[in-house]
Amino acid sequence: MQHIIDRFISYVTIDTESDANSPTTPSTAKQWDLANKLAEELKAIGMEDVTIDEHSYVMATLPSNVDHEVPVIGFVSHFDTTPDFTGANVKPQIVPNYDGGDIILNKELNIVLSPSYFKDMLQYKGQTLITTDGTTLLGADDKAGITEIVTAMEYMIQHPEIKHGKIRICFTPDEEIGRGADLFDVEKFGAEWAYTMDGSQIGELEYENFNAAGAKITFKGISVHPGYAKGKMINSMLLANNFISQLPANEVPEKTKGYEGFFHVVGISGSIEETTVQLIIRDHDKVKFEERKVMIQTITDNINAEYQKQFGGDVVIPEVRDYYYNMKEKVEPVMHIVEIAEKAMRELGIEPLIKPIRGGTDGSRLSYMGLPCPNIFAGGHNFHGKYEYVPVESMQKAVEVIVKIAELTAEKK
Repeated sequence: MQHIIDRFISYVTIDTESDANSPTTPSTAKQWDLANKLAEELKAIGMEDVTIDEHSYVMATLPSNVDHEVPVIGFVSHFDTTPDFTGANVKPQIVPNYDGGDIILNKELNIVLSPSYFKDMLQYKGQTLITTDGTTLLGADDKAGITEIVTAMEYMIQHPEIKHGKIRICFTPDEEIGRGADLFDVEKFGAEWAYTMDGSQIGELEYENFNAAGAKITFKGISVHPGYAKGKMINSMLLANNFISQLPANEVPEKTKGYEGFFHVVGISGSIEETTVQLIIRDHDKVKFEERKVMIQTITDNINAEYQKQFGGDVVIPEVRDYYYNMKEKVEPVMHIVEIAEKAMRELGIEPLIKPIRGGTDGSRLSYMGLPCPNIFAGGHNFHGKYEYVPVESMQKAVEVIVKIAELTAEKK
């Protein structure tokens, strides 16, 4: 257990926060710190063909140790952390033999991780939890996944009696800002299929995810002295408020679950003359996803029509960009790759939790790039914030799942 704890902590204490406003890949130079460390560590444990390209994608090979033909499979995780919450100066706290009560993350700031609010904690009573100190995120998304992949590869190298085919691994930058697969070289990777180790609680196995788009909506206004503004001023901030109020009030993240889609306003800034609203659009159903984008345009058109004469042009300018699509369409034709993972979990005494991802992974995009890529649990909870934690036993089980998948794939048919 200590080995996996030490490895995980060595990763999360390196700041790898990505930046959506940066045009480079990786989007932040500090992501190189972990990428370079991983490349060296993979060489040290005995992996072959270890490469790190000019954009910090790290790839490596575990050669086959069987003499019959076996499909080449892969495992993928990302090393960046979300810009939603700081990942600098992470100070992990180890909670052995968790007793099922509150965990004080930060006494001075009165920050408490409590099962009264995060009920999932209770299923880990008696286990070892790793938490934050209440001032940063933890980074289990997805450094837990990286820890598990490296540990599984190391274990198979040290135990050649475990039979497996050729395995490829890849660690990517910028997944948290939707660009992790942008420069992923699927041909170079050379796997028939892969698994992202990027899920949450133990047992998760996912091959459905949101269709996702982002929108930047600019509102134009006219500033006039407020004492003489009647019939002349157009306040862009009020236009933005009008726009947001026309979105379905119950179709937001805090009021939806399962397959239900949503609109989510993630940022707003402005003045009388110009306001910008950033929002994301999510839906598992492709038809409903397209309808949501049409709704954005319809609201835009209606507001523009109202102000066209006064402003002399469009007061609302939407820019909508698709990010990724539901991988289900690409995975269902090769469902045996999900069935292998499910069988691996069951043989290890883990009950598979097959459900849609209310989000996306690198695998979402990779599946459409020719690399079908379901998602497997990495073990963490409460990603992207100060209440993030991961049970060490879940990471250990994820390592076992990787090894078992490798074994099952290599079985003679």
